[in-house]
Amino acid sequence: MSLKSTPHSVKLWQLNGTDYEPQRPPRLKAETLFSSWTPLNDKQRNLQLFEERVNLVLHWFDLWTDSQRKDLLHSLLARCTKSQLKYCRDLLIETVPVTRADFTAILPRFLSLYIMSFLSPRELCSAARVSWHWRVLSEDDCLWTDRCIRRGWFLPYTPGEKEFGAWKNHYVSCVSKLDWLTPREAAELYGTLNQHSTGLTEEEEERRKERRIRQKIRDVLQEDKRLSMTNRRPWGSYIKSEGSRGGRVHAGRFSPGLTSSSWPSLTWHSKTAQSSSTFFSLNKSQTVDGDQHLVRQTSRINSESLCKAKEVLSSFTSRDAPQTVFNCNPAPFLLLISNKTPAYELVLSGVKTGVIVVLYDHRGTLPALLIQLERAVSGQPVQRVGLLAPGGTEEIHILDDYSLSEKTLLTPEHREFWEKLCIQVTPTQEGGGIDIFCPLAASASGVTLLHSLSTLTGLQVRSPAGLATGSFQNILSEWSGGDFGAALLDQYPAAPVLQYVSDDVLQAWCRQAQWMEEALQELRRTLEVQLQQSSLQARGRALGHFLWEKICLDKICVSRELSEALTEGLTALTEQKELQTRPLEFLSSFLLLRSEEEKKGEDFSSFKKDSQSFSSFLSEQPQTSLDWRGCVVRELHHSEGLYLSRLRSILEVYQEPLKAALNSNRAILSYADIQIIFNQVSVIQLLNSVFQADLQNRLEQWTADQCVGDVFVKLCSKLRVYTNYMNNYTVALRTIDKCREAKPAFRAFLKRTDRTLSTHMLSIQELLLCPLWRIQEYVTLLQALSLNTHPDHPDHTHLSTALSTMLQFKQFIKTMKCNAETVKLLEETQQIIQGCPNLREGNRQLIKTQEAALLRSPDRQIPDSLRTFEHVSDIGLFLFNDALVLTLRNVHHTPFTVSHQSTHTFLASVALSSLSVREITHTRYVSHAFVLEGPSRSWFCATERGEDREDFLSVLRSAISSSLRGHQ
Repeated sequence: MSLKSTPHSVKLWQLNGTDYEPQRPPRLKAETLFSSWTPLNDKQRNLQLFEERVNLVLHWFDLWTDSQRKDLLHSLLARCTKSQLKYCRDLLIETVPVTRADFTAILPRFLSLYIMSFLSPRELCSAARVSWHWRVLSEDDCLWTDRCIRRGWFLPYTPGEKEFGAWKNHYVSCVSKLDWLTPREAAELYGTLNQHSTGLTEEEEERRKERRIRQKIRDVLQEDKRLSMTNRRPWGSYIKSEGSRGGRVHAGRFSPGLTSSSWPSLTWHSKTAQSSSTFFSLNKSQTVDGDQHLVRQTSRINSESLCKAKEVLSSFTSRDAPQTVFNCNPAPFLLLISNKTPAYELVLSGVKTGVIVVLYDHRGTLPALLIQLERAVSGQPVQRVGLLAPGGTEEIHILDDYSLSEKTLLTPEHREFWEKLCIQVTPTQEGGGIDIFCPLAASASGVTLLHSLSTLTGLQVRSPAGLATGSFQNILSEWSGGDFGAALLDQYPAAPVLQYVSDDVLQAWCRQAQWMEEALQELRRTLEVQLQQSSLQARGRALGHFLWEKICLDKICVSRELSEALTEGLTALTEQKELQTRPLEFLSSFLLLRSEEEKKGEDFSSFKKDSQSFSSFLSEQPQTSLDWRGCVVRELHHSEGLYLSRLRSILEVYQEPLKAALNSNRAILSYADIQIIFNQVSVIQLLNSVFQADLQNRLEQWTADQCVGDVFVKLCSKLRVYTNYMNNYTVALRTIDKCREAKPAFRAFLKRTDRTLSTHMLSIQELLLCPLWRIQEYVTLLQALSLNTHPDHPDHTHLSTALSTMLQFKQFIKTMKCNAETVKLLEETQQIIQGCPNLREGNRQLIKTQEAALLRSPDRQIPDSLRTFEHVSDIGLFLFNDALVLTLRNVHHTPFTVSHQSTHTFLASVALSSLSVREITHTRYVSHAFVLEGPSRSWFCATERGEDREDFLSVLRSAISSSLRGHQ
């Protein structure tokens, strides 16, 4: 038996008190550090054991109480590292998101105030009741000062350093007392921000004013004396009045030594229209006629000096003119013209002298337009302001993003624009006012807009009443005055627009604007590439003179009576076949006979059609000053006859000959092409013939209680015919173009029939546009009828129903037109960009194009303020509603000319949802630059002008926001 015994023969508890230490074998790799039941190198067994123990702990966790669970979590979190705690925080935020948080406690103070600046005064007062901190923010003076000043409510004292909520209390007191003033009245009562308080009493202020008046008079007299000494004549030529020497004035006598034959005449001249000095100049080619001439000259000088003294005195006594003005000329007129107005170049060429013209870009903003106006006016007051921009009977499109209507007038942007603009205009008592060249006075909402605008500005606002049909001929019709009721003022026999533009040019533009716009579109597009913004007005005047002198619109636009007489004479000449050998003799005798019959007042029905004779009969009926309904219905009946004659010309001049040629086996067009081109025209002609007959029956029995609304409702119930016509209109035009190119016989047929007397000097394409124009005329006339029909009138309900239907149909036509323009623009863009993928996908629309320069930086680690850039190439930016296309732009100059052309090659395209924009600060190394950052690369770009960059980036950011909202 060995002396070394093993411990297995002894109980373990017996060895606790001894120094026995058992020998341990060496540790293996499969064992763990603290447990022999968890292997380290066997991952599968390790994972299995971990899952079993986790399940066991979770089972125990479910059996524990809430306090025990919290103790366990506290112990676990205390043992976690920072990364594990961050993971727990993210997991808690994702599981239990923070839905409510006080942004004023998180954001900086200036951001909280900026957010609260978008709240209305009522909402700010409600926010003050949330908490003490919200009350401190919502009553801050920076939120209320601008609101008070914008309404002319100035604080009558200077707040103390620790005074809180002074401007809010002032706003609340002004609102409670209804102390609302126009900007002009507020400036008279409280002054402006530029006027500093002197701190003097009223008596001291009066004394100081008197001293200034006396000093100003002395300065003016000294200046006149100095100028008279400078321009002193030779000895014997200076004539001093007798009264100035203390004696009496003897008429018909000279001073000794002067004779009427020995001295030349003395003539008075003024240096400039703005000058306050006078002097005499000698004219040796003239002689003195007598003593009365010198007396007249002397009295003229004295009256001129007296006028100057009165002007100096009035400059201090008038509170509206704090500065001295020595100009007796009337204030100029201000005319605003949008470059979106059709053929605005012709209007520019006819602007009268004394009119300040501001031609502005319709893509800008109202603050930018206001700055442009202030630069043009240069601080001088204007008599009236005229606004010529696209619009209708309910709104006027001043800018693309700013349409003036009854709903948008009181928005902050429009309110600030009109309040600042009216300060530049003289008061209404002196003839000041605003003239808007859109027929706003033809509808109830337009009249409300005029009334609200007049109340806001304190000026008289006028606009056309819309009682004439045609291109822009309502501008030459009756205008509304200061009374915005149903009656219109008769104190303006001529259109107010004639105060801005000459009569001949204006009439030519009103009648031919739509036609000239099509002719000028290609010319303007070519010139825009070569001329910069500074020459925009000069280019418009050049185009206007080109239209007036080369096209001779004054010879084309004859009066209405003369055109009707010539039309009737030529029509009668075609019927008299035996007199065609002497056409001029017959035409002269016809016009002479017509003139004699008109002088006698007899009915000249032998050479008129039934509709024309009925119109002349109605024009002879007595009309009262308030019978505007009858005036509108007569215009409706007359224009309906002209519209039907154009529809009949489509059928008689085009459709019937083409069908006759098809039936005689000499076909010009196939039966299918004829049906496509003239689809629904005959149905429309029959429908409107019934409509005209109903109108004629009502007019024959016209009284104040007569109704025409039911006739319109009957027409509106069959507008499906017009809908089918509009849907087929684009296909009809394409068919005409295709057949004209492919079939020489049809081309020759159009050459014989287009623009003849039987087609009213119109082509087939222009005649097919007549139904679209007629819908617009229906809307204008219906609005004029509704405006002049009392709500208690039995016709008011039917007119309102018909007007609502016509407005919906007009919007349908506008939508179709926009879709057609979008498709056309995409096709043109597809042809311009070489190698471009298909752009006609989904509802893609081209928003804006911009020319820019592509830059490159040698080192991107350098900050933008110190980085230099190199111009790599010229690029073009084509912004769509869902993507941005970048192209390489190559400029090719034409030899021996200054013109050039640009070609584009596809470079890249980026979806707007993954595009970000960053501006580069203007430095000495780069200007007007920005960065376009896509998902894989970025582009450094720069424009030539800062205005182009701001305009493009604002549109781009708006498109990106819209694209992100669409993806959400």
